[in-house]
Formats: sequence, structure tokens, C-alpha cells
Amino acid sequence: MGQQNVTELPGFVLMGVTQHPGLQPPLSVTFLAIYILTVVDDLGMILLTRLDSRLHTPMYFFIRHLAFIDLGNSTVICPKMVVNFVVDQNTISYGACATQLAFFLLFIISEFFILSAMAYHRYVAICSPLPYNVVMTQRRCHVLVGIPYLYGTFQSLLFTLKIFTLDFCGPNVIHHFYCDDVPLLPMLCSNAKEIELLIVVFSAFNLTSSLLVVPLSYVLILTAACRVRSAEGRRQAFSTCGSHLAVVVVFHGTLLSMYLQPESTHSFETDKIASVFYTLVIPMLIPLIYSFRNREVKNALRRVFKDQC
Repeated sequence: MGQQNVTELPGFVLMGVTQHPGLQPPLSVTFLAIYILTVVDDLGMILLTRLDSRLHTPMYFFIRHLAFIDLGNSTVICPKMVVNFVVDQNTISYGACATQLAFFLLFIISEFFILSAMAYHRYVAICSPLPYNVVMTQRRCHVLVGIPYLYGTFQSLLFTLKIFTLDFCGPNVIHHFYCDDVPLLPMLCSNAKEIELLIVVFSAFNLTSSLLVVPLSYVLILTAACRVRSAEGRRQAFSTCGSHLAVVVVFHGTLLSMYLQPESTHSFETDKIASVFYTLVIPMLIPLIYSFRNREVKNALRRVFKDQC
């Protein structure tokens, strides 16, 4: 086949989650249900932490931004995927693909470091309770949230512009269910080694740097909690970390399982399975984890409904 510049074509073809026609109807219903639940959960968490004055604390400030990121991440991917299932036409325009890639990278990278900021917040709350209000000021909370957004925007623009300012050649088929950077590289006309190297370097930095902050924070938290004499005090210290630690394990565990696969078993198919978890399932689970394990959220929900009635 001769080389053909894809930028002159209507767009790309997404291979989707599966090529089995019999699986597409149940999967479309499942993913639509997951997305609706994600919107209700994350939007509910955002509104609840805004409406209830007792949740106007640093911890719920971070949770609100985490819910916003998860809602954005899921919205960038899921509606388009469900539409493709329904109309059985897995196409995406050139501009829409670039936009999807940019926002996906922004949200996923921001989530790495929002979780790290939350680990630091837990460390300050437990290990330095007396100067807590002095350390975790509103300005510092905005800085801890703003830096991940700025860094995510930088990396998102870097890779989107590097990829989409080059020409695409040959079959315009993306072996994925959304536009991601790695599946786009084989379609580039020019040598993509530089972009591939940048992806590896930044991915390794994002994963390792964010993971270093979390274990370090929890080692210090564990040390401080062990100094607490009362069993009730230790229980309260650990209970405040349980939800965040569960989220970190689910999120980073999914990504590590993808990155640490042996080369012999690694494929786009296994990447798709991991991608379904961190783009669709995890955004649905995170607000549920914080809701079910958090008495303050439950009480706030009761107060909001009581005020409305």
C-alpha cells in the first residue's frame, strides 16, 4: 500500500474494545451504565463538597478536584466509545482525536500528583496536627492542586503537538478504543523514536515520583501513629488514611500491572483491559470508596437532603 497522508482523510478508525459483534451490545450497555454511575458519583461529590459548609476543609478540597479529574477522564473517553458501539462506526475525526488525546493526558497526569498531594496532606494532618492550620492554608492547597494541573497541561500539549504536527501515513487504524499516544506512533511517517523516548522518560518519572511521595508519607504516618498511646487514637489515624490508600492501590496497581508486564505477554489487547479500568472503572469506584468509608460524607448527604426537603 502506498503512503497516504491521513490528515487529508476524514479521520481515524478506532478498533474498539472488542471485534466480536456478539459482545458489543452487552458491553455498550455496561459501559453506559458505568458512565452514568460515574457522572452521578463524581458530580454528586463535587456538589456535596461545595454545598455543605462542614466539608469546606483541605481534605475535601482535594477530594473535589480528584472527582473533577475522574469525571473529566471518563467523559473524554466513554461517550464516544458508547456512540461507536451504537452506530457501529468506529471513526473519529482528526481534530477530535487530538482533543481527546490532549484532555486524556491532562487528566491522567494530574491524577498522579493530586493523589501525591493528598498523601502529603494526610501526613501533615496526622504528624503535625498542631500547626496543621498554619501549614495547610487555602493558598497552599491551591498551589498543591495547581501544580499538577499546570504540569499535566504542559505534558499534554507537548505530546499532542509533537504527534499531530507530523504527517501520518498508511492505514489510519488505531488499535485502541480511544486516541492514546503510543497507538498513534506506528502511523507516523517520520521516525518516532524521539517521541517514544519522551513517552518512556515522562511515564517513568510520573509513576515513580508520585509513588515515592505516597509510601514516604505513609511510613511517616505509621511511625507517628505508633507513638499514639491510645488504641482509639491509632484507629482514628489509620481510618482517615484508609480511603486514600485504597484509591492509590487501585489506581497505581492498575498502571503498574500494565507497565511491568513481560515483553512476551505485552500487547495492545492487555493494554486495552488495563485502560478500561483506569479510564472507566476507577473513576466510578473512587467516589464510592470515599462515600462508603467516610462518615462525614454520609452525614453531609443527609444534611443536604434534609435542607432540600
